[in-house]
Amino acid sequence: MLNFIRSLLTRENGWALLIALILVLLTILTSNDAPLWIYQGF
Repeated sequence: MLNFIRSLLTRENGWALLIALILVLLTILTSNDAPLWIYQGF
């Protein structure tokens, strides 16, 4: 099981996950009809 987790946490998968999270965040923050829960912390 540890080898499986270690194989998932490669540098390439880390970069792919980071890019995907940035794209999701940009999509949420730049959409005009963003839900109200995004602004609850501000």
